[in-house]
Amino acid sequence: MTIPEHLKDLKDVLPPTFHFGYATAAAQVEGGWNADGKGPSIWDTFAHTPGKVKDASSGDDAVLSYYQTESDVALMKSYGVTAYRFSLSWSRIIPLGGADDPVNEKGLQYYSNLVDELLKNGITPFVTLFHWDIPQALEDRYKGMLDMQAYIPDFVRYARVCFEALGDRVKHWITYNEPGVYTLAGYAAGVHAPARSSNRELNEEGDSSTEPFIVGHTELVSHGHVVKMYREEFQAKQGGMIGITLHGNYSEPWDEDDPLDVEAAERAREFEIAWFADPIYKTGDYPASMRKQLGERLPTFTEEEARLVRGSSDFYGMNSYTTFFVRHREGPADINDHSGNIDKLDTNKQGKERGPASDTYWLRTCPWGFRKLLNWIWARYHVPICITENGTTAKGETEPSEEVLNDKFRIEFFEGYIEALARAVKDDGVDIRTYFAWTFTDNWGESSCI
Repeated sequence: MTIPEHLKDLKDVLPPTFHFGYATAAAQVEGGWNADGKGPSIWDTFAHTPGKVKDASSGDDAVLSYYQTESDVALMKSYGVTAYRFSLSWSRIIPLGGADDPVNEKGLQYYSNLVDELLKNGITPFVTLFHWDIPQALEDRYKGMLDMQAYIPDFVRYARVCFEALGDRVKHWITYNEPGVYTLAGYAAGVHAPARSSNRELNEEGDSSTEPFIVGHTELVSHGHVVKMYREEFQAKQGGMIGITLHGNYSEPWDEDDPLDVEAAERAREFEIAWFADPIYKTGDYPASMRKQLGERLPTFTEEEARLVRGSSDFYGMNSYTTFFVRHREGPADINDHSGNIDKLDTNKQGKERGPASDTYWLRTCPWGFRKLLNWIWARYHVPICITENGTTAKGETEPSEEVLNDKFRIEFFEGYIEALARAVKDDGVDIRTYFAWTFTDNWGESSCI
């Protein structure tokens, strides 16, 4: 393959230890929603509720990965990947979810077989404990993460079961996938499970002004407890690492000459990214900009919680897709604002577009912002970065035509973003260890929810 002239200086920039792979989520690919003793998750309940999903689909079958481990891994191997990031279904392993509830050995064996098959084919597993699918039983018992004291022992026990069963072979653990998206989509907008918000036309229960921040606090503190357990009881003998994956898209000032827009763009990054990243990688506390806007609605870390959370990740797990132009808003923030009192726009003051549109309304191709985000994270937190999700949709990809297979749009997306990654390493000195494309196969899309 001939290397284009503008990329020749990037040859061999990424070290041999760098991992390229794919990422998936259990609820979106496994299927077998009640097979072999699996209990229902909140996503099963949500998708089975009429009117919650636009096309009335569910993850009952998804793409049936639960039944085709060997063929999936063989396909992965044929693509030449070195790693695969997947999540475990809590309710497949512990159907009722609780600290005193029985383990489903068949569910655990499925993941053990998957790990073995990956390793047999030279593919390194990266395992996520939680990708939005808490067991429905825990939601019924105490409303899930809204009750931190009840939730933590259950999550810690679930993690322990996973470390004991898989940790001799799994060396890369992620506690939570995109905790901020889980809280905002599920507890602020109410368009994802568990479907809570202040909008009574959409949801029967919830408070968009408080619950997202309560749940976010639960995620941070429970993450800290699990990491503490792993480091004290498993890390030395198993030789693995553990961290968390945070979402975040870059925010660029709408008017780069307006100090208020520059400040708004930074504030947007803090509300979206530093909400979770500052407590873990920097201060043990939430950003001052969030405290200023939210006041007492933002929980306060106890001294013990702050000690537990700060430094509780061996790497920075980064999911990112696009970039927005950000403009400040005049006047006070709405009580249900979760973004820092800003507007997100597709063009800047000069009319420059952020990038070509995909088939997803918010997602545009913006490799220039991806590189800026990598630098922002590296400068602020200075920990190794694992890119754990990045990808795009293409217009018309559901059409049965040859044009769909000639996927120029997505090829150009990946070329641009991987070049941005490599330039961040070579020219900017950013420490990046992995790149996982979203996603390995077609999957059941949670973005189709109303």
